[in-house]
Amino acid sequence: MPKLNQIIAVEKGVKNRSQQELTQAHHDLQKPQLLSGISRTYQPRDEEGERFPPESTRVQVRTQDVLKKTQEILTRLFDVTATKDLTNCHAKADVRVDGRVLLKGVPATYLLFLEKQLVDLHTFVKKLPTLDPSESWVPDPAQGLWATEPVQTAKTKKVPRNHVKSEATEKHPAQVEVYYEDIVVGYWKTVKFSGALPATRVNDLLERVEKLQQAVKFAREEANAVEVEDMKAGESLLGYLFG
Repeated sequence: MPKLNQIIAVEKGVKNRSQQELTQAHHDLQKPQLLSGISRTYQPRDEEGERFPPESTRVQVRTQDVLKKTQEILTRLFDVTATKDLTNCHAKADVRVDGRVLLKGVPATYLLFLEKQLVDLHTFVKKLPTLDPSESWVPDPAQGLWATEPVQTAKTKKVPRNHVKSEATEKHPAQVEVYYEDIVVGYWKTVKFSGALPATRVNDLLERVEKLQQAVKFAREEANAVEVEDMKAGESLLGYLFG
């Protein structure tokens, strides 16, 4: 008895072939010259009259034949898809991570949805911002942020000073040089805040996503290994339609 995963693989090929053949049939039926034929013979009025060879054009496409072929193509497609969908109703498996069942009896179709979503989630988590490793961070519960320890730095101001190089005399004024001195006028206390996450937290989330991805994949493979329940739908439906 074939498995569901085998039917799924077959269905893709059947769909592609059906689409190609039905498209070709549709195109053929839109060409009147393929559906038309003619046969002409010439008979002169008397024995001495000019003679012409017979002419004929063969009908290349018969609509009834196309309908029969279409019925055969669609019967196969309808049957394969019906079998897959019927079996999918019973194709279920548990999602287990580290021996713990997170979801029980999950349908194969939902497992496929989860697989695709987890690919996007993995990309999302991988790009989460992380805290600057050059700083030392502590939680700030009041704001729900991370903060650095306060760092104090001095605030300085340049104050002009006079340096007398030579005192004034009766003949010469004093020679004074102006220079600037940095004087501490206050202190800055700086605390940096961040809404990013510690790298360890992001790495833990990535590990969890990857474990879940593996668990969902295993569950889908298990669900798709169920034996198929054969369902014949094409003959009944198309027999009515083309009968």
